Amino acid sequence: MISNSMKNRTCLITGANSGIGYETARALGYMGAKLILVCRNPDKGQAALDSLRMRTGNDDMELMIADLASLHQVEELAEKVRARHNVLHVLINNAGLLQGRRELTEDGYETTFAVNHLAHYVLTLRLLDLLKAGSPSRIINVSSIVHLIGSIRFDDPFFEKKSYRAMSAYAQSKLANILFTYKLARLLEGSGITVNAMHPGVVATNFGHAGPLWYKLAKVFARPFYIRPQNGARTLIHLAASPQVENVTGTYFVRKRSVPTLPVSYDTSLQDRLWDISGQMTGVRWHNG
Repeated sequence: MISNSMKNRTCLITGANSGIGYETARALGYMGAKLILVCRNPDKGQAALDSLRMRTGNDDMELMIADLASLHQVEELAEKVRARHNVLHVLINNAGLLQGRRELTEDGYETTFAVNHLAHYVLTLRLLDLLKAGSPSRIINVSSIVHLIGSIRFDDPFFEKKSYRAMSAYAQSKLANILFTYKLARLLEGSGITVNAMHPGVVATNFGHAGPLWYKLAKVFARPFYIRPQNGARTLIHLAASPQVENVTGTYFVRKRSVPTLPVSYDTSLQDRLWDISGQMTGVRWHNG
């Protein structure tokens, strides 16, 4: 049975076909939200769409296919959303990956950084006008506790000079999510759009299937300590739908609670520097209007 707490609220979720993305979509679907599910694989995306419609009784959902490793496809995705929708109330930047070996996208960028940070930077900025039209609205960036061991390698973000390490690349991208959150929250202060980040916990999903062998082995031994995707999605659902956080912005959440991030993440000059290079890499710039 559908509740009405999110009725007439349009929510876009990247990486919606599995894990916490799927569980968040399921919960918001139960609440009556209109859902835009962004997935890379058409077959898996369609299966998720069919499953969500059946399980929630909510048919007000649509599937959009995009490979976030391609900035061209991210731009096309944003254009498609803008063509079909006049407003957006919740944007959940959830899709992410951990690459076992160094790979470059068609744009020449290291894949982990491109998918986990640059894609969501572009998508968010391209959809800001819809979010402003839907105000009060919310942007939620899925980061990770792994950001605590991260650093932004401004002189070598794509591991061209030094050997590639999967966890270093992942931690860098998750710290980038935090810096992006704080910078955008500053820029959007007073706009009616909140921007927050969260850590879902160590969730039992197929995340990291392309990760290094040691990571796959570690997952096997750590499995008894994993939480289910339903539990990992709770904070995400809370940030998307709860009135308790309606006016909260520029904050990082773990288990529905505000938690401090890496001290350097509060450095506005670092936030500004990442913002500037993200604009240079993607050609997408901030326009306040």
